[in-house]
Amino acid sequence: MHIFDAIIVGGSYAGLSAATQLARARLRVLVIDGGQRRNRYASHSHGFLTQDGSGTAAIAAEGKAQLLAYATVTWLDGTAVLAAASRDGFDVTLADGNVVHGRRLVLATGVIDELPPVDGLSERWGGSVFHCPYCHGYELEQGAIGVLATGPLSMHHALMLPDWGTVTFFLNGAFEPDAAQLAQLGARGVTVLRTPVARIDGVADVVMADGSRHAMAGLFVATRTRLASSLAVTLGCALEEGAMGPFVRTDEQKASSVPGVFCCGDAGRMAGSVAFAVADGAMAGVAAHRSLMFGLDQAAKPPSIFSPAPVTNAASSLAR
Repeated sequence: MHIFDAIIVGGSYAGLSAATQLARARLRVLVIDGGQRRNRYASHSHGFLTQDGSGTAAIAAEGKAQLLAYATVTWLDGTAVLAAASRDGFDVTLADGNVVHGRRLVLATGVIDELPPVDGLSERWGGSVFHCPYCHGYELEQGAIGVLATGPLSMHHALMLPDWGTVTFFLNGAFEPDAAQLAQLGARGVTVLRTPVARIDGVADVVMADGSRHAMAGLFVATRTRLASSLAVTLGCALEEGAMGPFVRTDEQKASSVPGVFCCGDAGRMAGSVAFAVADGAMAGVAAHRSLMFGLDQAAKPPSIFSPAPVTNAASSLAR
């Protein structure tokens, strides 16, 4: 059996970031990656410092190349199908039946977006149909923006997006604003349409059941998400139900409810972006390393930058 200090499941932005921290601590790291980045449908990424407008695949490829420059890192293209606690860590079973062992386990397995069943929607996902205004709103050049309702969360989209363009809220029978919400939408200049949507055409044209067509520069949809891997569930990690779907509950150091298992990126937060994923991964990697140094018992850890320093009597006296 191959034994590592840490196994990272998922080699996208969060997993790469976690692995980099651990590699820089000269630990033996294995990254298992199935090659299914959540944003693989989008050609470019925005809002990530120094990489604004860079290709999504290029960012991941550069991160992987930089990571593999560390001699203690092993990369495995494949799928982890099972993980179980064992003596001094975790056994991870791969799709080919091989088993690897890690003293710590970092889950960066991501989520899967589930789009509503509207003709032409999924084909435009990541190209002219989006979920994050901060990632894609600016490039719409303050043009016509549609919000396709999927439920109450779409109200948030509709109220945000007027900062990026002229907004039409297509309710499509999925949501009905109350009087107070209609007043909010009116105050933000949002047009509300209740006619059912038949299909999406052209770049992001919304074709209604009555035959009318509304040309949009882009369309935003609040997707429902589900965990892309069952590993967290089979390990017994506690989940939380977010506005978009379930995610793994973690503390501020990205530790799950299962000792020794850390979770970062979209699988471990309610909503995400490339920037959030990288930050999450860095925290998970550092925390996993610290747990190897000081043990999993938080109380046994020495004071650190991650917990407030106690106020001394001398400091209190000075304050008075």
